[in-house]
Amino acid sequence: MASLLSARNLSKHFDTRTLFSGVGFSIDERERLALIGPNGSGKSTLLKLLAGLDSPDTGEISTRRLLRVAYVAQADTFSPGATVRSAVLADLDAAWKAGKLPQHHDDHELELAADMILSRIDVADPAAPCDSLSGGQRKRLSIARALAHEPDLLLLDEPTNHLDVEGIRWLEDTLGAGPFASVVITHDRAFLELTATRIVELSRAYPDGTFSVEGGYAEFLRRKTEFLEGQARQEQALSNEVREDLRWLGRGAKARRTKSKSRIDASYQRMDELAELRARNAPQRAAQIDFTATDRQTQKLLVARGLSRTIRGRTLFSGLDVLLSPGSVLGLMGPNGSGKTTLIRMLTGEIESDPPTPEMLEAEKEIAPLLPHGTPALGTVRRADNLRTVLFSQSRTELNPGATLSEAFSPADSVVYRGRSLHIATWAEMFLFSRHQLKQPLRSLSGGELARVHIARLMLEPADVLILDEPTNDLDLASLSVLEESLEEFPGAIVLVTHDRAMLDRLATRILALDGDGGARYFADYQQWAKVTSAPASRAVGEKPPTAAAEAAPEPTKKKLSYKEQRELDAIQPEIERVESQIAQVESSLASPETLANHKLLADASRRLADLQRHLASLYARWQELEDRR
Repeated sequence: MASLLSARNLSKHFDTRTLFSGVGFSIDERERLALIGPNGSGKSTLLKLLAGLDSPDTGEISTRRLLRVAYVAQADTFSPGATVRSAVLADLDAAWKAGKLPQHHDDHELELAADMILSRIDVADPAAPCDSLSGGQRKRLSIARALAHEPDLLLLDEPTNHLDVEGIRWLEDTLGAGPFASVVITHDRAFLELTATRIVELSRAYPDGTFSVEGGYAEFLRRKTEFLEGQARQEQALSNEVREDLRWLGRGAKARRTKSKSRIDASYQRMDELAELRARNAPQRAAQIDFTATDRQTQKLLVARGLSRTIRGRTLFSGLDVLLSPGSVLGLMGPNGSGKTTLIRMLTGEIESDPPTPEMLEAEKEIAPLLPHGTPALGTVRRADNLRTVLFSQSRTELNPGATLSEAFSPADSVVYRGRSLHIATWAEMFLFSRHQLKQPLRSLSGGELARVHIARLMLEPADVLILDEPTNDLDLASLSVLEESLEEFPGAIVLVTHDRAMLDRLATRILALDGDGGARYFADYQQWAKVTSAPASRAVGEKPPTAAAEAAPEPTKKKLSYKEQRELDAIQPEIERVESQIAQVESSLASPETLANHKLLADASRRLADLQRHLASLYARWQELEDRR
């Protein structure tokens, strides 16, 4: 394939710190490149260089003539008062006036282009203010705005941070079907496996500053392990040679006069090479995440019954029961705006449930004699005595941007962790911060660094219940792995809201899925959720909630099944069994050593599994639709 962009010998410094140096790679047509690396390695800076928004200190970037590049930053910004449609149209108009959209010749064509791109994100109300959109809707709009430029190369910085699972699948489909190349910074492992055709890691662990592997994440991990093991063996061999050099150089002054100058130079060169290898092979540090539990033995930490919430005539959920016990991990899923944050606020006591409806109270009377003593009343949350709950909020509003790193950790010069007093500098180093950064204001930290600060603060609070709202945002893969291990060992209860499908699959002992239309359903685990249902459809960007009149309107009379529909219903059950059998075969294939060792087989099997699961979900949905009308 033809190359769109080539970067050679790029370097960038920030104050006295070198972010990266000697970096070079190319991007080909329709390639889907994923850029990963430790927090602070310079991924976002490198992406800005590729977008032409910043200049490298050294090196050069060459592009194909008339290359169209679109860039989507981590933060989604829109002009004050902008609506969904005006945000796209204004951006297109600015690009047209700058000569970057030569294919459009008048305002009518610009408006047509804006409407066409908005149709791809299912816009219900183009006049909706951008300020009224959820984080996921804003991210979709930002991506759509970039796609309207019809780019040859799309650059995305952490796009999955604010998308729900359905939004991530939309992005996967968009990148897979698009006639453009893409570079995406992400730490979503499932996204990496399903979407990337090549993964590039930016890290000082590699001689050229990067390590590139064709294929998905499983293949990348295998090749990376092989490379680092080989580099470690190289260090060992060179270390043995340097020991011999030192013995030879350490002989007496008379012997030194007879030594070959070339051999002396070669010895010193080997020493320099060894020092460089040792620096590269130094273990990559990850934040030392380990939450403190209170070791409470109570089996029912929190019991909620009949929780309901309606906002402006729209029901988020109704009659919802929740039980949290030690060792349980409740994965809370649902599209943006489905009520996940509202439910969290109820569990923490920040807000109360709506009162039970007359229908709920009537049903309660019938089962009252069967309820065990002490059962909470409908619409209430009962917590164990002195229950200690720790909340990791997605917004991180608890952090004052003007405070220094030291002040964010503790007002004193030490912290108390698990009964031990630790100096603030020691505590900072556990989360990969140097002593020099303690006076640095929080506003100057990256997203990943802020996430580590937030986690460090929460670790100082012993907890019975951890409520984590998108804790994986901005964390690098090393810190993400440590976080998972810590949560796996946490003896209390956990409520986990995350779009990270790999984390949900590993940790969740139960899934609660909100559908965004007032419904809620429990699943045994993530795999059952993925098998039974596709990601629930989120509200379209700018869609207005239904009016009270619409909600009160009588349901239309159900039509009985036609002969053809009855035949279809009869055939669905055998088809479901056949697809489930195929899924089992593909899942078995994914676990085989032959598939894991071949990135093409692994990618093909992963895509096949995703297609089968979507097909199964549609079968179940159709079966339910027909069954309800029978």
